[in-house]
Amino acid sequence: MAILQVIWFILIAVLWTGYLVLEGFGVGAGMVMPMVAKTDRERTQVQKTFGPVWDGNEVWLLTAGGATFAAFPEWYATMFSGMYLALFLILFCLIVRICAIEWRSKVSSAAWRGRWDSWQSVVAWLVPILFGVAFANLVQGMNIAITQYNTPGDALAGAPDLSKHVHNFTSQGAPAGSVFLSLLTPYTIAGGVMLALVFATQGLAFLALRTTGEVQNRAKNLLGKFAIADTVLVAVAALWGQFLYASQAMAWIPLIIAALAFIATVMMALRGSEWGTLLAHSVGIAGAVAWIFTAMAPNAMKSSIKPEFSLTIWDASSSQSTLAIMLVIALVVVPIVLGYTYWSYTRMPLKVTLEELDENPGLPWDKIRQGASFLTEN
Repeated sequence: MAILQVIWFILIAVLWTGYLVLEGFGVGAGMVMPMVAKTDRERTQVQKTFGPVWDGNEVWLLTAGGATFAAFPEWYATMFSGMYLALFLILFCLIVRICAIEWRSKVSSAAWRGRWDSWQSVVAWLVPILFGVAFANLVQGMNIAITQYNTPGDALAGAPDLSKHVHNFTSQGAPAGSVFLSLLTPYTIAGGVMLALVFATQGLAFLALRTTGEVQNRAKNLLGKFAIADTVLVAVAALWGQFLYASQAMAWIPLIIAALAFIATVMMALRGSEWGTLLAHSVGIAGAVAWIFTAMAPNAMKSSIKPEFSLTIWDASSSQSTLAIMLVIALVVVPIVLGYTYWSYTRMPLKVTLEELDENPGLPWDKIRQGASFLTEN
């Protein structure tokens, strides 16, 4: 029943779509915060737009990773062996971002908040760049070979026997820095810059919808420019990948859908439609993710060494019984995640205004010096 592998491949694409669309709100807002928020109170206004929901957005990332581990364990293992430093850097940046969001308001000090805001903006740019490099490597292909179990560093020649051999990243044993640098090519760098622009545009569209006053005006003024740059670079990266690396002609279908959505984003942004811009851009992200997974298929990890060394979803998957049990669980859990996400976003007020913000939140600095807890004023 190969259909189960296909279903799980599609479900993982859906989970990544949810993460990139929703995380684009908060990470994108953090990226453009220095451009749209000029004062401490304006930066607090930006933070309030995504502060209540950032943790729910991370559920989509955790679920996508967990689903890959359970449904396609060899894909998970091979990908992490080749990208472990890049993925570690992503994790580090996400941890710093969480600290910046949660700790900035714990001390009643504009300087304290300013330092955390600066760190948040830095790591907010690094997260999509690193993710973009990773996704572009999946499309382009990596140094994947089929190696013997007892000598994992020796690549095989000829037709492999998949019952006796395993897919592996051939740079294992090399210094971590050289392994990371092997992920950087002109195409993957373009993919990183492209996803950074996508996130920045998503963040600007979100702020244009959720804020008022000067922050909203600046976001709207930048949105059209970023949308145009975003659309151009997405077109370049997608056509580059389609002509040189895509393994499926049907990848043209999601590519065209994504192109139309990004063009609509530009039109909506220039027209000043807040909801239209955000919805069109979110559809564009969904189309781009669909293109990535269609361009990869049927490979989970494409080999740049030899096509026969590519790891397909059939070879990478768990047993049929495992996939079937997981599908039943997913039919229960995914609607709960969707419901929680919808509930959390609808519970927030649509607009965050300066007037509703606390004047100077957090504990006085002198109390922190005396050993007071961040979590209580007692």
